[in-house]
This record gives sequence, C-alpha cells and structure tokens, in this order.
Amino acid sequence: MILVGVIGAPHGVKGELRLKSFTADPLAIADYGPLTDDKGETLLLTKVRLLKDDMLVVKFDGIDGRDEAAKLTRRELFVLRSQLPPPDEDEFYFSDLIGLAVKTIAGEDFGIIHAVENYGAGDVLDIKKNDGEHVLVPFTKAAVPHVDMAARLVTIDPPLETEAREDETDAP
Repeated sequence: MILVGVIGAPHGVKGELRLKSFTADPLAIADYGPLTDDKGETLLLTKVRLLKDDMLVVKFDGIDGRDEAAKLTRRELFVLRSQLPPPDEDEFYFSDLIGLAVKTIAGEDFGIIHAVENYGAGDVLDIKKNDGEHVLVPFTKAAVPHVDMAARLVTIDPPLETEAREDETDAP
C-alpha cells in the first residue's frame, strides 16, 4: 500500500474535508478510485477541488455532515502499488527505494535504505549503515549518481567529513 494523502479537518457543514494530497498532481488522487484508509475502510471520493498547492477540499461518498466528516480527520489514505503508473526514467516511488542495498562509488558496501524523508529542503535517503548507525544523504544526482532498480542497488558519493579549518575560531 502506498500513502497518497492525509485527511485534514472538516471544511464547512456539508461533510467536506481538507485533504493533503501526496500525488504529483494533487487532483490525481481522485483518479485511483476507492481509497483505503489506515483503518482498512474503503472511501470513495465524489467531489474534489483544489484549495491551494497540495491541499484539496473533498467529499466522500456517504459522508454528509460535519460530525461524520470530523471522524475521518487525520486518517491516512492508501492505494495499492499496482494502481500507480510506472515511474518515468530517473523517477522513483519512495516505497520502491526502501530496502535497496547501498554502495559507495568506490564499491564498498555501505548499508540499506531505511526510509526516504523530506524535511522541506528536498528528499533525503535515511540509510542504515552496516554498523547500525543511520546517516542522511541528499537524494540528488550528485550524492546518489546511480539507482539500479533491477539490481536493487543504489550507489552514493558520500560527502567526506572534514576537520574544522585552522582559521576558524570561537571568537565572535
């Protein structure tokens, strides 16, 4: 199951809700048919309109009032991976990256991808190194020059740790 959105607060009194969409085109969330929430319930979108950016105002079949809508707040919405279109070249579904082996450009085993995060400055790979430590690597072409989905292998060019420069001082 792939997370495609999260239901927010009710919007008005007629059962509409805010929905944060994680699809590339926010309105495309309506193209997948029935969605499954994190409680295993099936929800069918009947109305979808863009509020701004990735935030939508939606209506689900059978949800007709504010109180009913409020019960859905904070539920995550999923689709089956098989419902998604294949990614373009050099595009990846984050769920497909999790668990891939990671090597350095020097060919050394480094670890596995534990998660893919985005804290606002771009996508980052959370890699669990072979020693158990976690490191974050920016998911950019410079830091991750090669992703081989068939081989289930990612090659990284990790930044070198550098010592503080001698001309740096603690003085203000």
